[in-house]
Amino acid sequence: MPVTYEMNQKTAVITIDREAQLNAMDEAVIQGLRAAFERYRDDGTARCAILCAAGDRAFSVGADIKNGPKEMWQGVPSVGVVLNKPIIAAVQGYCVGGAYILVQMCDLVVASEDTKFRYPEAQVGFTGGLIAGCATKIPHKVAMEFMLLGQDLTAERAYEVGMVNRVVPRGTQLAAALEYARILERSAPLVVETIKHFVDQTVPKGPAELAALARDPLLRVRDSEDGAEGRAAFKAKRQPEFKGR
Repeated sequence: MPVTYEMNQKTAVITIDREAQLNAMDEAVIQGLRAAFERYRDDGTARCAILCAAGDRAFSVGADIKNGPKEMWQGVPSVGVVLNKPIIAAVQGYCVGGAYILVQMCDLVVASEDTKFRYPEAQVGFTGGLIAGCATKIPHKVAMEFMLLGQDLTAERAYEVGMVNRVVPRGTQLAAALEYARILERSAPLVVETIKHFVDQTVPKGPAELAALARDPLLRVRDSEDGAEGRAAFKAKRQPEFKGR
C-alpha cells in the first residue's frame, strides 16, 4: 500500500510508502492520504496524527511526473479532508513542490537536519495555487523568495523563519514528533479542537484553497447515487427516485 495507517498509543501515524520512487505522489498516494485523513477524522480514539514518509532520502519529491494525480488537493490535510484534530509533519530529505503543501497545512512540523524544502513550480511552468497560503504562515518576503526562486531552503533556515517548529538529528524526526504527540494525547480534546477550529477561521485562505474546499462537496454531489439517478432519469424521461446518498 502506498499509504499506511498505524496507531501508536492514541496517535495515528500516516506514512507515505513509495521509498523507491522517493515518495513521489501519484493518484494512489493522494487517494491513500485522503482515506487515511478520513479515517483519522472519524477515529474517536485518535487524538493526534503524524504525517511521515518512508526512507531517509526524501519526505517526497512532489507529484509523480510520469503518473501525476488527478486532483492533488484531495490528499492535502484540511483541504481535501477538513480536520478538527491536530496533525504533525515529520520531514526528512527532499520536500519538493506539492509535498511542501502537505507540510504547510499541518499544525506542527519537525524536520530532520538534512531536510531541504524546494518549490520549483515557477521554473517548470506549473502550479496548483495552494502554495499561496505560504505567505500567511511565514514572513511575506521569505515566502515570495521560496515560491518564486525555486531554491533550496534548509531545515535551519526553515526554523529561523517559522516554517518548522524543531530541527532534529537525522533519523530522529518521527521520535521527536511523537514527543509532541504525547503532549497532545494528554491534552483536553475539546480545547485542542476549539483552538484549531478558531485558528482555521482566523488564518486567511487563498483562492485555490477556497476553490478546493468548494469543489469537494460539488464532486460528492456529482459522483453520488442521486447524481447518477438524476442523469439516468433525465435520459429516460422519468421521475427520479432520490435516496439522499
